[in-house]
Amino acid sequence: MVINERSIGDVTVIDIEGRITVQEGADELREVIHNLIREGRLKFVLNMAAVPYIDSTALGRIVRSYTTAMRLGGTLKLLNVTARVQQLLVITKLLSVFDLFDDEGEAVRSFGKPHQTA
Repeated sequence: MVINERSIGDVTVIDIEGRITVQEGADELREVIHNLIREGRLKFVLNMAAVPYIDSTALGRIVRSYTTAMRLGGTLKLLNVTARVQQLLVITKLLSVFDLFDDEGEAVRSFGKPHQTA
């Protein structure tokens, strides 16, 4: 699995490529998100266009990252979710928890205008 992060204003887009499973990258993804949270970054878009499969353990790690960000005033949204991953979200009844987007610009804009710091 390959993870790349980039910032668009105060939103961090995390591009993921490859399977996310307990053996392949679930811990790595959680660590990337938690390090960003420690840096004060709380708005995330997970670009999952190149994620063919995710297991329940990895999904649980994403849910925990989402709840941590929410508790601190941020959130996590999903971009370009494949049909297989969307099916897992339906089965686990998590589809209503996450905001899903097919367009990156729309996902970033959904956070609203960046807050200006003095």
